[in-house]
Amino acid sequence: MLFIPDISGFTRFVNETEIDHSRLIIQELLELLINANQIGLEVSEIEGDAILFYRFGDRSDLTEVYRQVEQMFCKFHSHLNAYDLTRFCQCKACMSAVSLSLKVITHYGEFTGYNVKNFSKLIGRDIIVAHQLLKNDIIEHEYWLVTKQLLPGDPPKDLKQWMKWDSGSKQTESGEIGFHYTQLGELKKEIPPGTLPQLAISNKIKMLSLSKEYETDIISLFHAAGDFNYRARWREGVKRVETANHFLPRVGMHCKCILEHGEETIYSSGYSFHPDKIEFSETDDRRTYDICYTLEKTSEHKIRLTIDYYLGRNLLRQFLFGFGKRKRIEAELQRSLENLTDLVKEIKLPPVPEQ
Repeated sequence: MLFIPDISGFTRFVNETEIDHSRLIIQELLELLINANQIGLEVSEIEGDAILFYRFGDRSDLTEVYRQVEQMFCKFHSHLNAYDLTRFCQCKACMSAVSLSLKVITHYGEFTGYNVKNFSKLIGRDIIVAHQLLKNDIIEHEYWLVTKQLLPGDPPKDLKQWMKWDSGSKQTESGEIGFHYTQLGELKKEIPPGTLPQLAISNKIKMLSLSKEYETDIISLFHAAGDFNYRARWREGVKRVETANHFLPRVGMHCKCILEHGEETIYSSGYSFHPDKIEFSETDDRRTYDICYTLEKTSEHKIRLTIDYYLGRNLLRQFLFGFGKRKRIEAELQRSLENLTDLVKEIKLPPVPEQ
């Protein structure tokens, strides 16, 4: 069996959006599809916007194959919905990612494998047929296509109540290949709506507030202050950052900060965007404190960054903070604000698109 999930809208997505972020989004989606494999499929190769899976043996049970299609389709759209809800970035790639979709081609035929050094490849007439089936006359672009070689008879009527099958054919180099196909869009109704992760401290009190203006644009300052990869460049006491767990910044991402005395894990706990005002917050893994960052446009070329430091409402913790930590943390944050001045000059990003 050949099993090819193909990301619909990929070509337009890459051509019309920022290439770096579109590449990272597609990389995440392809890894997600590989990790969603639950029926023992092997990966032959990654083909830009598609994955060539295969499995040797007799024809597969169609119910088993459908469950794999459903698993990949639902995880794909759940991931995009979650990213659209939690993403930091406002570039065209990140804003349009949620409109991507998925189609799946399944075919049964003869092929074999061969090795060239460390690379495994598939060869055979039906490999060509499966790839040619990706280009067809089906108007919608989120469907499951099953060739008659995999399903010789009529499609089953009991897979899903909403499922409706149509038939078609494709003229290939090997002759006309008949197939059945069904749309998958109804599955989106079964995907629960995304929710923001509840990471911030709900009951807290502000202990410190510091501000500084910078001569830059709001997006450059946001990336300098909010991107974990830059954290050691400006935050006092942070020697380096390890294990950032996402390709692109979003609520819920975390990193391990290696400090001068120990280490701690930081979570991104909140975010809101307006072209003239951006707010985001971070919480330590024990939820003892929140740091809230507010970026506000004060003039055509000036942005004010305000850092508010909160503690959870705990009388002992607040007393100890006021007694021994306040001056040290205030001095560290003040120096950190100064350190941002040079860093922000290095960051040049495209302007935010019109909303």
